[in-house]
Amino acid sequence: MAESEKKTYNLQYHEIILLKKLSEMKTSTVIALDKILGIDQAAVVRAAMTLAHLGLLKIDESDKMVVALTRDGKIVIDKGLPEKQLISYVIKDKNVLYSKIDIKDKNIALGWAKKEGLVELEKAGDDMVVKVTGKGQDFYKVKSDIELALLNIVNNKPVDKNMIEILKKRRLITAEFRTVRTLSMTPNGEKIAKSVKLVKEVSKVTPELLKDEKWKDVQFRKYNVVAPVSSVYPGKKHFVSQSLEYVRRIWLEMGFKEMEGNLIATSFWNFDALFVPQNHPAREMQDTFYVDVKDGKLPDKKIVADVKKVHETGDKESCGWEYDWKESDAKTVVLRTHTTVLSAQTIANIKESDLPVKYFAIGKCFRNESLDWKHLFEFYQMEGIVVDKNANFKQLLGYLKQFYKKMGYTAVRIRPAYFPYTEMSCEVEVFHPLKKEWVELGGAGIFRPEVVKPLLGIDVPVLAWGQGLERILSEYYKITDIRDLYKNDVSKLRSTKLWMW
Repeated sequence: MAESEKKTYNLQYHEIILLKKLSEMKTSTVIALDKILGIDQAAVVRAAMTLAHLGLLKIDESDKMVVALTRDGKIVIDKGLPEKQLISYVIKDKNVLYSKIDIKDKNIALGWAKKEGLVELEKAGDDMVVKVTGKGQDFYKVKSDIELALLNIVNNKPVDKNMIEILKKRRLITAEFRTVRTLSMTPNGEKIAKSVKLVKEVSKVTPELLKDEKWKDVQFRKYNVVAPVSSVYPGKKHFVSQSLEYVRRIWLEMGFKEMEGNLIATSFWNFDALFVPQNHPAREMQDTFYVDVKDGKLPDKKIVADVKKVHETGDKESCGWEYDWKESDAKTVVLRTHTTVLSAQTIANIKESDLPVKYFAIGKCFRNESLDWKHLFEFYQMEGIVVDKNANFKQLLGYLKQFYKKMGYTAVRIRPAYFPYTEMSCEVEVFHPLKKEWVELGGAGIFRPEVVKPLLGIDVPVLAWGQGLERILSEYYKITDIRDLYKNDVSKLRSTKLWMW
């Protein structure tokens, strides 16, 4: 006995009906079979691929022009072209006014009929009477080339390319290149098709089957959970939005409260409150977007006075910047260049009795940068502060390492750095497993007394950090051009994995 005859096949219902039908037809396309069998095209493809894997049929794929009737095309098959419907209406009532003609799309019908010389119009007061010409009479008696072409498409007969273009122009068909799968039987498939029995399968248990114990007499459908299926792209949030939610969850789980605030701030909060001198280069137009607002609102007069004093003369431990601080410069309005604005505003609203507290923020910032592969003029920053009389630098390192550990970075190192409003200051670096090098991701430190005392009223350690999120996300998603995070390429949005750290 041949090996193929010894082998048994555990075929499912859809596979059996496909095999038997194809045995009758010898060859067919998937597109045609889904209509013939009355099952979903995806089910036909799954069944065909299983049968092909078993050697019972062959699948040939080719790119072909696939033509299908539109809704208007189906109406033409049923009722004729719009111009023919118009002529039919006029022939029945020769003196009918155009305004009284009751057919669908009569303006389109009149346009085509006039263009082809099938009708003429006669003035009738404020209306018109449509008259059928001799050419129109002949046109009405026979099937037009367009109608014959549509019938050929329905009957799977060839249609001239020029006629295809005419039908497309009139929106009677759609025509596009698709991958067409043609199925044909193998000799072994022919043998199995004759011997296999078709038994109706049940796909789910119903109350009736249980009540009457009919489940004993039926065959339940078996599901192949590893069979190939068509790609599905369900709706989902943008991968940057998913990532921001994940970052937010990390800080909330660590007991932090979230800070929120406006994208626009005065220079007082953006610079002065953070002990950035008014002649600092960062305030110049090349780095900061200034908003065309005459004067921004400053906070409580005591806070303003304390900030002014620390800039001009410092305090017991500092000599300040030794210049004349101007309130007018502090009132200028900018797009915030960092979310540290929120930290300063939050500290100013904390009472000593509230301590200890810890806050975080995730928000957009703006810098007047030239747009390139590693720079954006609009970007997200992740900000955090811990206000605690017992806080120290070692705790700051612990918070940062814990955050980056949750972000998937096991190797984290801290190196010394300088920032205008923190001392001690540091930068966070993580080891990139593919690049085999250390990558800098953000700065941190302890706010200087010149920042804390004017806002809080007392000198308390404030751990602070500000990390640019785009670079972290680019590393995770293997993006080399930071602009690709926001290009919204549909294929990339579909294929980008969910944030799984």
